[in-house]
Amino acid sequence: MGQILDIVALRSLVAVADCGGFHRAAATLRISQSAVSQHVRRLEKTLGRPVVERQGRAAVFTPDGQALLGEARRILGAHDDALRRLIGPGRPTVTVGATEHAADLILPAVTAALPGHQVRFRIDRTRRLDAAVDRGVLDLAVHLAEASSVDGVPIGALPLSWYAASTWQPPSGPAVPLVAIEEPCVLRRRAVAALSAHGRDPYVVCDSGYVAGVFDAVRAGLGVALMATAASTPEGLTRRTDLPPVTPAPVSLRIRAGADPALAEAVREGLRAVLAPA
Repeated sequence: MGQILDIVALRSLVAVADCGGFHRAAATLRISQSAVSQHVRRLEKTLGRPVVERQGRAAVFTPDGQALLGEARRILGAHDDALRRLIGPGRPTVTVGATEHAADLILPAVTAALPGHQVRFRIDRTRRLDAAVDRGVLDLAVHLAEASSVDGVPIGALPLSWYAASTWQPPSGPAVPLVAIEEPCVLRRRAVAALSAHGRDPYVVCDSGYVAGVFDAVRAGLGVALMATAASTPEGLTRRTDLPPVTPAPVSLRIRAGADPALAEAVREGLRAVLAPA
C-alpha cells in the first residue's frame, strides 16, 4: 500500500478531538493552528474523504473521522509503548489543564514546579477542563473558581485590569462599550457588575471565544476589556486606571482521582508565587 498515516498528523487529529477544536489543539501542541489544519488535510488526502467538518467555531468529526480517530488512538498508544520498551520510560508525563486567562503566568509556573516531568498542557474553558478531569484525561486543572460547579483547592487569585487601545477615549456619557469573552465568562460578568455599580451603562460591542480575539477587538478600538493583569502590557494596548477597580478572581486547582498528591502540592506552591493572595 502506498498510503501512509503520518504519526505527527495523527497526534494533531487526536488533539482536535480532545481539546474541542483546532485553536485549542494548536495551543496544547504548541504549534500553529495552520499546522494543525495541514495535518488534518494530509490525513484526509490519504483517506480520500473528509474527516473533520467545521460548524461555526466547532470541529465536528465525520463518520470516517470517528473511525480514523479510534485507529489513531490505537496507533499512538502502540507507538508510545514501543518507545518506552526500546529507550526506557523517560520522564513521567503530567497533563495539566489551564484557563486561557493568564496562561502566560500559569504555564511557566507549572512547568517550573514540576522539574523532571514532561508537562503537557491543555488550554480550555472551565467546564471542559472539569469534564476532562472527571474522565481522567487531565491530571490537574487550574481555573477560575467562580466558573466551576465543582469545589477545588484554593491557590490564590488572578489580578484583573482594564485594557484599551492607546488611542481609545471613553464616551462622554454613561455608556461604555465592552469587549469580552462570550458567555459563560466570569470576567465578563465582573466587568458588567463593576461598571454598573459605579453608574456606568456597559454594553457588549464585541465578544469572542478566545482571549486573543478580545485583544484584537480592543486593539481595533472597539471598546474596553477587563482581563487578567498581564506581566507586561500587551502590544498596542494600555491599562486604564480611570475605570472602577475590580477585585482579583479566585483561582482553584482540581486534581484527578488517583493523581499523585505530591504533584498537586508542587503545582499549588508554584502558582502561589505568581498569583495574588485569595
